[in-house]
Amino acid sequence: MTALLSLLALALNAETHVYKQARGLPIEADLHRAPSQGPHPVLLWIHGGALIMGSRRNLEEGRKPHLDRYLSEGWTVVSIDYRLAPETRLPEIWKDVRDAYAWIRTQGPKLFAADPSRIAIVGGSAGGYLSLLAAAKLQPKPKAVVSFYGYGDIAGDWYAKPDAFYRRQPEVAKEQAWASVGTQPIADPPAPNQRGRFYLFTRQQGTWPELVAGGKNLSEYCPEKLVKPGYPPTMLLHGDADTDVPVEQSKQMAAALERAGIVHQLIILPGAPHGFDRAFAQPAVRDAFEKSVQFLKKFLQ
Repeated sequence: MTALLSLLALALNAETHVYKQARGLPIEADLHRAPSQGPHPVLLWIHGGALIMGSRRNLEEGRKPHLDRYLSEGWTVVSIDYRLAPETRLPEIWKDVRDAYAWIRTQGPKLFAADPSRIAIVGGSAGGYLSLLAAAKLQPKPKAVVSFYGYGDIAGDWYAKPDAFYRRQPEVAKEQAWASVGTQPIADPPAPNQRGRFYLFTRQQGTWPELVAGGKNLSEYCPEKLVKPGYPPTMLLHGDADTDVPVEQSKQMAAALERAGIVHQLIILPGAPHGFDRAFAQPAVRDAFEKSVQFLKKFLQ
């Protein structure tokens, strides 16, 4: 019981560090220390939110059972912010992820007893996308990647054309969309957070690749197109009732991994929606999450 209470206390008391400055903007990471002596494997956790919204605190506030489970394995968890779109576009957002990984590798050993040779990356939705992109672009490679309802093709019709599901919702006017975001770079949404209106606008209009990613030729930012031998072992988890990111995105990514001979696993949860991993009370969700932990454990030993 004492050990459990100590573990819970650690999960509730994150240390916040500035891992980089971007033109005067401090970009932060929440550090959750493993409850044992190091050196420790590290999980780099990347929040979702379509690259438009979300925060490093999404792990502790919405997925605390995940955090507790990671810590119970003796893994240090680093949950990062990154600059958000549309104030910042994808190429610069990617640099934040790259720099967070470099910070863990260079500063982590002395700051929090990190083992730079044992880093895995986990994320959901846009965080899953960034995790898959990091797996393709980072050197040295992370040991493993877990993507919850992420995506490998940001230039596909699902993002580049008006979405039927979102078109059924009240239309967001262009002026209303742009009023919900700002003009100066941010990495942590201020309250009240109205940025979801901008996301809804991009999905209704099919303009996410243009307004968030910032271009037409996005092949170098599509993980599905970047898979090649040497890509890290990857687990993909997706619900087949996801109305935000089609389950086909994980199926296509799994097919690309299969063609390249990459160790991977695809778990599809029948009837599960986008963000299913927050419903930790459901046995199917707990089981799928535990499979992801065992997958990570295999490569972080």
